[in-house]
Amino acid sequence: MSQAEAIGQARQWLAAAQSIAVLTGAGVSAESGVPTFRDALTGHWANFRPEELASEAGFRAQPQRVWDWYASRRDELKAVQPNAGHHALAQFQQRHPGRLTLITQNVDGLHQKAGSPGVLALHGDIHATRWLDGFPGGCSRANQADEVCDVSAASPGRPPRCETCGNLLRPSVVWFGEMLPIAELEAAQQAADHCDVMLVVGTSGVVYPAAGLAHQAREAGARVLVLNPAASDLDEIAHLLLRATAATGLPALLDGL
Repeated sequence: MSQAEAIGQARQWLAAAQSIAVLTGAGVSAESGVPTFRDALTGHWANFRPEELASEAGFRAQPQRVWDWYASRRDELKAVQPNAGHHALAQFQQRHPGRLTLITQNVDGLHQKAGSPGVLALHGDIHATRWLDGFPGGCSRANQADEVCDVSAASPGRPPRCETCGNLLRPSVVWFGEMLPIAELEAAQQAADHCDVMLVVGTSGVVYPAAGLAHQAREAGARVLVLNPAASDLDEIAHLLLRATAATGLPALLDGL
């Protein structure tokens, strides 16, 4: 089957699907100029192991160093804009409310910036901040729904502390050795179980449990589409392989549906 035929078949399946789940990875954001975590370890930061900058132990050992690393990444992301792939997904969701569940391994917030509602960010949000030691009961600045301090009232340190309870603040991302956020993972698993089509975009398929969602969808009877310019570990379970980047492939799949 040619790529044109594959895209045509995929569009037919997507048009007929009552429920679609989309899993995105770093390849979607790479086209906006967002380096992967390891690719961003350049210059001064090339002297550190990833585990020193993305683990609770690394943060506790050198909190200012880790805070500054994430501050530099946040600054880099301020100028980054969603690409045509992000926009194609957001526009489809706006045309078909509730029909597409967007699950991402990315922490950059570009899906949200493009206008996608209800994004399930399995690895957290680099722009958000939360307590290091969970929810300390009795803190008057606590937002109990999200278990975060009011950052606007935090001390100006690097990292800042809650001015009331003294707890250190940390980036709200999933570090090495940490569990994925329970609510987001459960919602993603529900979407995988009940979708008619699972579209996997821009991920190598080696990071679990996220990659396991594609297997789960296939076992539940969904058609699995893999959109990636290179081979991935999920190719073997795909019903269709679409060799394109997210910025070109997603508009080709979704525009006009």
